[in-house]
Amino acid sequence: MAMKIKAVLFDLDGTLLDTAPDMANAANRVLADYDQPPLTQQQIQANTSMGAKGLLTAGFGTIPDHLDIMTLREEFLRYYEDNICVNTSFYQGVTTLLAQLEAKGIQWGIMTNKPGFLTDMLLPFFPELLRAQTVVCGDTLPVAKPHPEPLLHASQQMGVDHRDCIYIGDIEKDMIAAKAANMAGYVAGWGYIGDDHTPSDWHAQGVLSHPSEILAVVGSE
Repeated sequence: MAMKIKAVLFDLDGTLLDTAPDMANAANRVLADYDQPPLTQQQIQANTSMGAKGLLTAGFGTIPDHLDIMTLREEFLRYYEDNICVNTSFYQGVTTLLAQLEAKGIQWGIMTNKPGFLTDMLLPFFPELLRAQTVVCGDTLPVAKPHPEPLLHASQQMGVDHRDCIYIGDIEKDMIAAKAANMAGYVAGWGYIGDDHTPSDWHAQGVLSHPSEILAVVGSE
């Protein structure tokens, strides 16, 4: 692919930040309210990037007919908002990567399906993320991933042609969105990839095992 990378866009949960402990805690509190057992580590790993719906569906197995998933989601969000950054942390190597991208003059931003009000609450706990050139959330536009428009919007906000950007995310819908946006997509192999996920089938440009590998990507594209 003969192009010069001018910007890197990142997913948030499972890519820049390991939010699983706090998201799982919120889901487990909802499950406990309905006398359900807590999520297993395998369920947490495989479903955190699917958000409240993914975690709660995994916990219940099948949502009972008398319960509404949107009501359960609202309960989850209240618990999560109250304890949004107790055990959330950067993935190893992320802060170094961001500094190195900046040193190379490569812009970077965040494009996440996380709701804006939660993203706005979470980012100040991690001052390095406040340097992002753009932050586009799941409700910034009328559509969210896997629709390509949020990625196109993020690149426009940075003043960079979308073909000169790459997107890093850890679930298949991230790669679907990148492909639809005509943007090279790379899988964050360190993120929330469950045993039953097959990222090699996601039509990504590659699967990365550590954030530092992004430097080789931007240097070779």
